[in-house]
Amino acid sequence: MEAIKHEVLIIGAGATGLRAAVEAAGTVKDVAVISKVHPIRTQSCMATSINAAFHSNDSWQAHAFDTVKGSDYLGDEDAIEILCESGGRDVLELERFGLLYSRTEDGKYYQKPEGSGGQRYPRSIFTADRTGHTIVRTLYGHALGQGIHIYDEWFVTSLTVEDRSILGLTAVDLKTGKDYFVSAKSIVLCTGGYGQVYYPRSTNALNTTGDGMALALKAGAKLMDMEFVQFHPTSLFGTNILMSEACRTTGAYLLNSEGERFMAKYAPKRLELATRDIVSRGIQTEIEEGRGISGQQYVYLDLRHLGAKKILSYLPKNRELALRFAKADMIEEPIPIQPAQHYSMGGIETTVDGLTGIDGLYAAGETACVSVQGANRLGGNSLLETIVFGKRVGARAAADAGKRAWPKHPPADRLEQEKKRLSSLANGGGGENALQVKRRLGALMNEKVGIFRQEAALTEAIAALPALRERAAGVRITQNDHLFNMELVDKLELDGMLLLAEAIARAALARKESRGAHYRRDYPKRDDRGWLKHSLISLNRDNELELSHKDVFHTKYHPEERTY
Repeated sequence: MEAIKHEVLIIGAGATGLRAAVEAAGTVKDVAVISKVHPIRTQSCMATSINAAFHSNDSWQAHAFDTVKGSDYLGDEDAIEILCESGGRDVLELERFGLLYSRTEDGKYYQKPEGSGGQRYPRSIFTADRTGHTIVRTLYGHALGQGIHIYDEWFVTSLTVEDRSILGLTAVDLKTGKDYFVSAKSIVLCTGGYGQVYYPRSTNALNTTGDGMALALKAGAKLMDMEFVQFHPTSLFGTNILMSEACRTTGAYLLNSEGERFMAKYAPKRLELATRDIVSRGIQTEIEEGRGISGQQYVYLDLRHLGAKKILSYLPKNRELALRFAKADMIEEPIPIQPAQHYSMGGIETTVDGLTGIDGLYAAGETACVSVQGANRLGGNSLLETIVFGKRVGARAAADAGKRAWPKHPPADRLEQEKKRLSSLANGGGGENALQVKRRLGALMNEKVGIFRQEAALTEAIAALPALRERAAGVRITQNDHLFNMELVDKLELDGMLLLAEAIARAALARKESRGAHYRRDYPKRDDRGWLKHSLISLNRDNELELSHKDVFHTKYHPEERTY
């Protein structure tokens, strides 16, 4: 393998990765980013708003309480306080980078009550409904201006660790087909979530396969709170393209086949603005009880009462997506929607500075679990986490790189072994393709480990996974070289997703309560006495998953019922 090195190396070019890279470049000169897609194609571009406590009636303390309560008290309060107290400054810093937020006619930030305390605290700010895309473009421009090298369309195949210290990684440059070993003093995982584990019922892009989580788990790090899988209430029926939270915060209604605003039954105070777990379960219940539109698996998202001016001003992207993929104009007709997997609250266990327990290896953003989202993420807090903890982990990785010696080069036989492993996967024919196995995995997870869960179904899901792994071992890879070998990429992604699926299902089976996005029909109540704790997943020496738990970090907020 060809060898290259960088002082700080970021894996992932979404909002978290770019923010980490920009921050690190302020301390060390040699920073690089590796990404399997171009930055403008990352999942972060789909986000529509970011929270910040700017409103005159608001405060970061109120934001912190809403986040703790929204997390169903599973979020660690030290991390949440960092998120909310730093959030205002870090969000404003993006404006100094050149980003423009939507404002009212008198020049103030236009804010909506997304993922917050209701109409009291409208703390979501945005750039129309293209906030994530604008943030990524802004940070990408800064990264280029700072001389940060971006290796796009490179696929990381393994992390090289010795004595719980990172030495580097192996990767394929898909544009040339060459294999590389990249060494670094600090490596930061910012690869996003695992939405494709629930294929095709996910709002996430096809490249959102949880690569960083799987790489870290295999390298010896732990995963935390994997049972908490957020389903977004409003994805387009048939394609599962996201109709963002911005639709409901702007004033959309949810209607069943009887024309009823049914959220009054499930959240009489907040209605459509209740947390995503509650709204998703409300929609799914309406569908399962036969009140889907025309007996189908969807209900309506109705924005007609908002009028054309408001929709065109604040929801242009959502309108365009509905027109293109549902053939429906939200100005004139309701939109067919259903819940779909959207976000992973769980991820790599980290400290508030992104440390993973492996020296030199860090993680932040959706691929990490710090834990600010707990059992349920509030809308608008995801982009905030990418900026606050992306900046924080970039600073820590750079500071540590300045003190750390260059890691030794791994023995040649280890790199040769990895190269032979990749070459051996090209079996030249036979078998099925990776998509067939992925489709079956997604069906299994949606049916058995979805919005509603119970012991028998979870046990069946776990029992079915070994057969899927066996099928995955024999998937067809007909191309012998690595030049844009997407069959190889699909195979490696699939192996990681199968590992993560088992982690999700095992943690869900063990948690005998309902909390946030994890809803057990056989244990419908929250159990603070028995389950106010995090789930941890690790790999043992036999490459089997092991489950353990640790306490949630609490300071001033004590559990109370969530009433909406």
